[in-house]
Amino acid sequence: MRAPVSVVIPTLNAREALPGCLAALQEGLDAGLIREIIVSDGRSCDETLDIVAAAGITAVTGPPGRGGQLKRGGSQARGSWLLFLHADSWLAAGWTQEVLDHIGAHQGPAAFSLAFRQSTTWGTTAEPSGLRAKIVAGWANLRSRKFGLPYGDQGLLVPHPLYREVEGYDDIPLMEDVAIARRLKPIRLLDTRIFTSEDKYSREGWFRRGAKNLTLLMRYFLGASPDILAEAYNRRR
Repeated sequence: MRAPVSVVIPTLNAREALPGCLAALQEGLDAGLIREIIVSDGRSCDETLDIVAAAGITAVTGPPGRGGQLKRGGSQARGSWLLFLHADSWLAAGWTQEVLDHIGAHQGPAAFSLAFRQSTTWGTTAEPSGLRAKIVAGWANLRSRKFGLPYGDQGLLVPHPLYREVEGYDDIPLMEDVAIARRLKPIRLLDTRIFTSEDKYSREGWFRRGAKNLTLLMRYFLGASPDILAEAYNRRR
């Protein structure tokens, strides 16, 4: 039987983070879980595509923009399940078994429990010791569990037929993860952790970034255009 999972990773100048993301997927390849890995690149100008080529991974390229990149990558996937991951998010060791159990039970879409890591070096998953990181991760996991709204850095595991039914990701500049999550509900939160970099939070301020994200989410729910929200997001970075 063919391996069931196609992994799709959008990239843009991801040379530092991508090797760690790929290394974490090796156990899925070894276990016969992963059928293919597809990198959907937004015209990187660093060594990202060299890393992809050296790993023998399929690459599709096009204009930058995570929504469009995810949509292009998903359109190329052939697996019966799709796993979408951000390049700077690494699955914790042992993730394969829970995914196999989830797929074996023929359950619907799922995401992973968020945790932060301090290092860009693969294998180093030391978490920030401060209370702020725990609060932000705790809120993300509560939001995912209670409201079915995981963000893209928590990954998304979805049956391919269901993905087609909801017409996949939208080619929008922001909120592509929230838009598809609303169409896929309910989304199960898995126990397996996914480590994402703390850099953007520590650089902008843990609560400042969290408050900005929450404000953008509320504006989106109230009908604001993703284009307008993207302008506001980029202006405040």
